[in-house]
Amino acid sequence: MTAQIDPGAGIDLGEGDAGFVLGNGEVAVLLIHGLTGTPTELRRVAVGLAKAGCTVYVPTLAGHCGNNADLQATGWQDWYEGVRRTFVGIRQRHRQVFVGGLSMGAVMSMYLASEHPGQVSGLLMYSTTLKYDGWSINKLAFLTPLLMKIPFGVHICSFEEKPPYGIKNERLRAVVERQMKAGESSSAGLLTMEGVTVRELHRMNAVVKKRMPSITTPALVLHSIEDDITSRWNADYVERKLGGPVVKVLLDNCYHMITVDLQYRRVVELSADFIERQAGPRPAVYEDLRQFA
Repeated sequence: MTAQIDPGAGIDLGEGDAGFVLGNGEVAVLLIHGLTGTPTELRRVAVGLAKAGCTVYVPTLAGHCGNNADLQATGWQDWYEGVRRTFVGIRQRHRQVFVGGLSMGAVMSMYLASEHPGQVSGLLMYSTTLKYDGWSINKLAFLTPLLMKIPFGVHICSFEEKPPYGIKNERLRAVVERQMKAGESSSAGLLTMEGVTVRELHRMNAVVKKRMPSITTPALVLHSIEDDITSRWNADYVERKLGGPVVKVLLDNCYHMITVDLQYRRVVELSADFIERQAGPRPAVYEDLRQFA
């Protein structure tokens, strides 16, 4: 009888027990959740990619899956450091590693690629968030970076998640809203985000924007044309500025949370196809993803 090897053994998946590993394939995928989000928002995509023959690692970012005090005690470099440790562990086990993420996680995937040139096989960028400019965002939001430059301005800013919470699927939206309002942050994320945290996102984005032309890693950029949080400008910007080849696909019938919303199966299919093309032939059987639950 052959002993089963735990694919997550020895891999740092961040704080708490929300992080997870699925699959047992040769090709690895590291997925990074969004700001104030949780690994749960990537589980559907992880399940699909595991069925396609990959091993998928989804860690918890530092300060996340707790309360706002936990999050405010961390900065973007703390978030990245946790991801870096996960990546280093994965690289010791897999020859090919794809890195991606949702929203802020997509931006962080670019930063990781810039820090490890030649070590990332491809980027999977879902609803990239370089600026909050979707249709549900207050039209004065563009003033936020200016306000944060004023002494103590960062401490008077607070942002609360509002319907539709990035989700067009009304049934799922109701579940997520109930979980957030009940404080179930490890499942649905935080309902509010303080100015200190938003400032950290702006700081990371500024660094990544400068590095983008030097990032030559192939990228798949998926974005909803109905995104309520970040408009398609974000995807177009990545397509224009990233130094490597970009495949951009705009999705309909979904909002910002494309990894859980009505088109998540399409996200899985496109991601698996991209990985298959970039990774080349491998012994794992490529399953028909239309059948996965």
